[in-house]
Amino acid sequence: MENKAENPSIQNAEVKAPGKLARMFLTLYDVYKFIARFFKEGFLPPYEVKELFRQCYEIGYRSALLISTTGFITGIVFTKQSRPSLSEFGATSWLPSLVGIALLRTLAPLLTGLIAAGKVGSSIGAELGSMRVTEQIDAMEVSATNPFKFLVSTRVLAATITIPILTFYTAMVGMLGALLNVSLSEGTSARAFFQSSLEQITFLDITASTIKAILFGFTIGMVGCYQGYNSSKGTEGVGKAANSAVVIAMFLIFIEEVVSVQFFGLFRS
Repeated sequence: MENKAENPSIQNAEVKAPGKLARMFLTLYDVYKFIARFFKEGFLPPYEVKELFRQCYEIGYRSALLISTTGFITGIVFTKQSRPSLSEFGATSWLPSLVGIALLRTLAPLLTGLIAAGKVGSSIGAELGSMRVTEQIDAMEVSATNPFKFLVSTRVLAATITIPILTFYTAMVGMLGALLNVSLSEGTSARAFFQSSLEQITFLDITASTIKAILFGFTIGMVGCYQGYNSSKGTEGVGKAANSAVVIAMFLIFIEEVVSVQFFGLFRS
């Protein structure tokens, strides 16, 4: 029988297997501590109000142009693609209502979350990552400044506040794109279009979209901050933090979208 002490490959296999599992649980524990620290320090004084407003402006400014363009094009394309199907049943009059419900319930929150994950999440990860590798965060700790409250709490709160606002802005821009398509194709007035599109929207739709947008914003801010705040390995770590922030945030947004659709579907049935 082969002696394990004389075969290093057996020893390495036995060490590596539990090592990977241990690292996974350690990462989950680090994430839990990071989130718990945010809820512990994010709502306690002193409050970094000026930095919070600056981050809200930065997040909205970074995403506004891309969200406006994407939302407007989405409204046009969705309306154009939906018209043939409704025409087969003679229900083109329901087109404004269909667009309004689709945008507010799903398209606006999801589009805003994905765009913000790419623009804002990567920016937060890269910014905090560069501050970590250049030891600026360590310098803040030495100077008796709480870097977590100043850098992390403000960015997470700003994303949580700003993404819902951007979501309803995306829905409005998408409705304008749909209005343009409907007006050119059928000559519908703006008043008739908005009256038809808004009359089918319920309070539950607005509440569900708001809650989803808050979850998406919190996810984007938390993932970006965690990846950047804990980055290492110099410039390579900065790039990895930015890339990981985008990929993980988008993946979690899709999961939250599926779960929220199932949850709020219980109240619509």
